[in-house]
Amino acid sequence: MLSTTLAGLRAHLPRLVAATLAVVIAVAFVVATLVLNETSRATLLRAAGAQYVGTDVVVTTTDGSSLAGAVDAVAAVPGVRAVDPSAAADVQAALPGRSEAYLSVQSIATDPELRWQQVADGALPGRPGEVALATTTEAAVGDVVAVTVYDPATGVVATTGEATVTGLVDLGGDPSAGVFARGFAVPEQVTAWGAAEPTELRVAGEPGTEPGLLAEQVAAAPGLPAVEVRTGEQAAEDAVAAMTGNRLALAAVLLVFATVAVLVAGLVIANTLAVLVAQRTRDLALLRCVGATSRQVRRSVIAEAAVTGLAASAIGVGAGIGLAALVSALVGPDSPLPLEGVSVPLYAVGAGLAVGTLTTLLAALGPARAATRVAPLAALRPQDAPPLRSRGGLARFVTGLVLVLGGAGLMALGVATADVYPSLAGGAASFLGVVLLAQRAVPPVVSAAGRTLGRVGGLPGRLAAGNATRNPRRTAATATALLIGVTLTTAMVVGAASTRATAQAGLDAAYPADVEVGAYGELPTALLPRLEDVDGVVAGTALTGADLTGPDGRPVWSQGVDPADATGVLRSTADLPLPALGEVVLPQWAADAWAVRAGDPVTLTAGANSRTLTAVVGGDATAPMLHGADLRGLVPDAPPATLWLRLADGDGQRAAIDEVTELTGAAAPGAYVTGLASERAAIDSVLDVLLLVVTGLLGVAVVIALIGVGNTLALSVVERRQENGLLRALGLTRGQLRGLLAWEAVLVAGVAAVLGVLLGGGYGLIGTASVLGGQGEVVLDVPWLQVAAIVVVATVAGLLASVLPARRAARTAPVAAIAAV
Repeated sequence: MLSTTLAGLRAHLPRLVAATLAVVIAVAFVVATLVLNETSRATLLRAAGAQYVGTDVVVTTTDGSSLAGAVDAVAAVPGVRAVDPSAAADVQAALPGRSEAYLSVQSIATDPELRWQQVADGALPGRPGEVALATTTEAAVGDVVAVTVYDPATGVVATTGEATVTGLVDLGGDPSAGVFARGFAVPEQVTAWGAAEPTELRVAGEPGTEPGLLAEQVAAAPGLPAVEVRTGEQAAEDAVAAMTGNRLALAAVLLVFATVAVLVAGLVIANTLAVLVAQRTRDLALLRCVGATSRQVRRSVIAEAAVTGLAASAIGVGAGIGLAALVSALVGPDSPLPLEGVSVPLYAVGAGLAVGTLTTLLAALGPARAATRVAPLAALRPQDAPPLRSRGGLARFVTGLVLVLGGAGLMALGVATADVYPSLAGGAASFLGVVLLAQRAVPPVVSAAGRTLGRVGGLPGRLAAGNATRNPRRTAATATALLIGVTLTTAMVVGAASTRATAQAGLDAAYPADVEVGAYGELPTALLPRLEDVDGVVAGTALTGADLTGPDGRPVWSQGVDPADATGVLRSTADLPLPALGEVVLPQWAADAWAVRAGDPVTLTAGANSRTLTAVVGGDATAPMLHGADLRGLVPDAPPATLWLRLADGDGQRAAIDEVTELTGAAAPGAYVTGLASERAAIDSVLDVLLLVVTGLLGVAVVIALIGVGNTLALSVVERRQENGLLRALGLTRGQLRGLLAWEAVLVAGVAAVLGVLLGGGYGLIGTASVLGGQGEVVLDVPWLQVAAIVVVATVAGLLASVLPARRAARTAPVAAIAAV
């Protein structure tokens, strides 16, 4: 029987090409998604968490206390090879020909294995008086930088000096690279520039040490204060989450996309191969007539499916890896998220082989069993499809209904709990139920649409409407092939748009001001008008600052803001509530220190002046924030201490930030400028890149769907060869026959497209709410133009898929078609 199976494969190879191609593309779709998921994850870790990637253990204080005294205790732990107490200093630096600007200087580890900086030019500093700068500063090796250190308590100059630039450090795709200037120096120099006590230790273990085990040993070391001990990989992942505010949920979005791809690819392959195997019922019956047993026939079909599925899956795995490599190369190293090479996890290869092979086998089981259960002579005769009201049709209907209702319940649970797993299971179950119910749900819709088509399509249109509803199983099979692709495409388009809108809202909330100018003392009153005149700055507002006495009798730095002015400057106030007159917005630390809850009265004093305000607790405020009028009532001459600026959208933000930095450095040497718009734009670009990858993969899903439609239409024409010949014999011209098949394809494809858009839109919105619901407010967005384009493209695709089958049917002579057996 094996030789018969192989001979059948060779004989029917052209018939299997389309199914094989569907398997190849579907597997490539899955593998490319999983590989890009792993590649983007590894790239984000190397970019935003670069300083932790090569570290075995990271020790961080939980209460802000110094870890300088814990270095020896950690170093004494067995398996620890080196400990780096990370230190940082904030200084003002002036490059040759430029004004002073804020510079954050980090210490360089003394152990070479803990040095994570990637030097693009020159070398890292080796002694005091030297500094390495980030490439974003546009400095050159050999430049001499004038450094000024200000006393953070008084705002007066504490020390001055110079440092020679020895190297330039490439911060890669770190989204924070453009927020402010970054520098690196030896620990002695950072300490001399006023570095605070270290609150984090990076630990390198001996070769072969397991990071998780070493972290447990370090956590158990005696003499440590309240600390958090993590592995380097955990710290890197936490850094990425902190950088994105956990609002983007990039890994979760891609993981869900990969899982949906696996499920949908399985449905597409199963639908395509089930139709193909079903058409071989007569061939299998003939084998039984010449002596093959039912078991041998089933084994032959399964073996053929296994060989086809395994071979196509292997090709698909290679194609998927190649597709991922192509996407990585197109994105390139200059992207905000540079996809460096390709990371191919073993689970991606295994998943690809399993999806293609198993779904091919599962698709072949049902038709093979059905073919062998029919008597050989009966199977050789033309068979009408069993009625929908048969026992099998009833079981199919009940199963589909249970799956749809159960899946809807799981999706509702996922949305309510902001948990993607119930929604994912519910989406898979409900869509399987939709596929099972398609034989009952699609024909009535097609019939209703066909009545309209019959009035505008003439005789071919009326015949097409009748043909589309005469065989519900055939119509449902054709529609389902396209329904799967349209549903997936719409779900991902709607999900991507909603993810994009939610992420943008989250970024606006995390970075409400595009640029923030602050100072340890006061800012010149004339600075804000000058900055508002900068090209690219559209609005600005000043926050006054003063020391007030809180309920505990201690002085606390407070800010005054005019909400009317600030509202037009900030992009969002979701995480930064602005105080109304008579209110004070308290950060959580102040509320805890003063034992105040929201709505409680809070009395603040300044000298002889005193005001009792209503507390508003929460938000991202770092200091108590009052209405500007309330602060002026306490301190009439409170000077401006912070400026918020809003920039125009577009590519000119980086230039505007540079000019703001130059003007601020000249007018207020002790001030600092943080270009938060740069970080927001960088993270925004990361999301754009990932969604671009998703959009590219959607094209593959459409190709899979078109293959399924083409297969089903071609087989439908073969089934109706005698019927088409009879129509020709009764006077239907070739052109009318082609029109009949074209109208039928448009009718079925249009209905499938509309139903797919409705289903996909719902799945996209539910998936977004489930994935991002736990990250904050979810913004649901339906791109109506893209959705309409999907309907049009899917309908046209169905029409194009009918061209070759219609041409083949029209070229067959009527007599030959009627005589076909």
